[in-house]
Amino acid sequence: MIIKFVHLGSAAVAAALVLGGCVSQETFEKAQGEKAQEISALQAQRAARERQLRELEQQKTALEQHKAALESDRAALERQQAQLRAQNEALESQKQQLLSASKQSQSQYDKLLAELNQEVQKGQLQVRRYKDMLTVDVAEQLFFDSGRAALKETGKEVLKKVADAMKSYEDKAIRVVGHTDNVPITKGLQKVFPSNWELSAARATTVVRFLQDAGIEPERLLATGRAEYAPVAPNDSPEGRQKNRRIEITLIDLNLLQEAPK
Repeated sequence: MIIKFVHLGSAAVAAALVLGGCVSQETFEKAQGEKAQEISALQAQRAARERQLRELEQQKTALEQHKAALESDRAALERQQAQLRAQNEALESQKQQLLSASKQSQSQYDKLLAELNQEVQKGQLQVRRYKDMLTVDVAEQLFFDSGRAALKETGKEVLKKVADAMKSYEDKAIRVVGHTDNVPITKGLQKVFPSNWELSAARATTVVRFLQDAGIEPERLLATGRAEYAPVAPNDSPEGRQKNRRIEITLIDLNLLQEAPK
């Protein structure tokens, strides 16, 4: 429209000049050149404004894309924050459960130690606590004669007290492990126990049978023999070998038995 207006104006001026007959050809051409320059300047301004408009449109598109990316990042951060809050709540719950379990384990340890205090004082057994497990260690000579797997009467008396003390822990399984020193089985007993494997397993089984007869559910019981392969002292002295000949009776999480492959 600007160009058309300029053209009309130029034509009108030219017509006026021609009709008036009062200007020279040189003046007319000068005026016409000035109008042409104005038209060129207006066209250049229009082109510049169109470029500026395109640039603004591109900037708008870029800003919208940037805004969308920021919104996406914000949503991702919010999801991450929600996950972290959930994880923190889960960790706090686990912490409280561990604290509760630790207090319960300490209470159980104190109770078991009190119930077996007399035997502990006599040196007949030792009560140990490790994490959420409680273990009663009994010297082999209290329960068994050398190379034998039959319970001695003195062992039955002590084991009856251990059974009575462990009955109340219904949420716990009872694992009995037999241990020996590294002295091989004598030839006279090899027909019964070819090696310390058989002897240690037989002793553990004997204790488990006694605990079952004493009223502990067999589903809570587990017997195993480790022979001489889990020593607590060097086997190079009589004292060390005596420490290694032992029975371990341990309270463990009942789920460990229930989750075992069948």
